[in-house]
Amino acid sequence: MAEIASAIVMKLRKLTGQGMMDCKKALEEADGDMDKAVAVLRKKGLATMSKRSDRETSQGLVATKTSPDGKTSVLVTLCCETDFVARTADFVAAAGKLADYALACPADEGVDLLNQTAVGGKRLSELITELVSKTGEKTQVGDYARFKLEGPGLISVYVHFNKKVGTMVQFETSDLAVAGSPQVKTVAADVAMHITATKPLALDKDGIDSAVVAQERAIYADEVKNKPAAILDKIVDGKMAKFFADNCLLMQPFVKDDSKTVEQVVHEAAKQAGGTARIVRFVRFEVGG
Repeated sequence: MAEIASAIVMKLRKLTGQGMMDCKKALEEADGDMDKAVAVLRKKGLATMSKRSDRETSQGLVATKTSPDGKTSVLVTLCCETDFVARTADFVAAAGKLADYALACPADEGVDLLNQTAVGGKRLSELITELVSKTGEKTQVGDYARFKLEGPGLISVYVHFNKKVGTMVQFETSDLAVAGSPQVKTVAADVAMHITATKPLALDKDGIDSAVVAQERAIYADEVKNKPAAILDKIVDGKMAKFFADNCLLMQPFVKDDSKTVEQVVHEAAKQAGGTARIVRFVRFEVGG
């Protein structure tokens, strides 16, 4: 066939973001037809995903997005095979777009984010396929959470500077004035960073799986099995109290003032603002850890 004009190659590159040589080869295969060339590049991405389906995606980035009214926030992870790809401009941009898709999602959970949500007329599955064709690595959506305020409160999100770990925490307040107060906003931001650093398992005791609690108790009981029977249960109870204090967010010593628990710090900030506040839920996502 005739030589593909460089202007057409550039047009396809601008349209798809693919490399010049890939665009030229796709156009040659499509006999210069732009739409067919786009399809060729998409097939390349699908073929790459199929070929690398058994690869681990242990690297990636955490991304977040909040609605203009501040009532809905999302925290997501986009995962790939290597940190090198995770640092590329295309992958960083795709992670940001993933957050856009998650925010546009019609429900907090139970939704096929890849195929049921479209942004700008493009489904997320198409975006992922295009990214794979550029990077040559298996790429997939990892963790995903969407918090929405149904009443007075605020959502605080923190993503560490390396974009490998992030936290989203939701607060319920007695009124909007408390939610918007400097005291509560500051504590909310601090609590999000606290969660990122301390990795709590749950909000409180009730949130920890009963199997985990039973396992911990069994371990502690085995550790002190040679102690007198009369004090054995007390020792185990003390160790369990320490376990809960270490792993339940509300009971954890606050990182900025370990003389107080997280629950106490939130309560005091809200009281200063003239009301009440409580933590409703949180998520902490990490990749490459």
